[in-house]
Amino acid sequence: MSLTNAFEGSYLGNNDALSADSQLECKICWYVYNPADGDPVWQIAPGTPFSELPDHWRCPECDGEKVQFMLLAP
Repeated sequence: MSLTNAFEGSYLGNNDALSADSQLECKICWYVYNPADGDPVWQIAPGTPFSELPDHWRCPECDGEKVQFMLLAP
């Protein structure tokens, strides 16, 4: 992976890189999706892993695309 792609976002739709408790951060507004909290804006139940969010899900703060989220270090 080139540095350009690494900067693009570490998730980029690769669910294999995620665990059930992975937290991901929006690279636009820094909103953090925490599976323990879910997402009340999109009516996502607590305990829902990022990999199980619907494809149409977007950042509840800035409407950024799901694939543009960055995986946070554990």
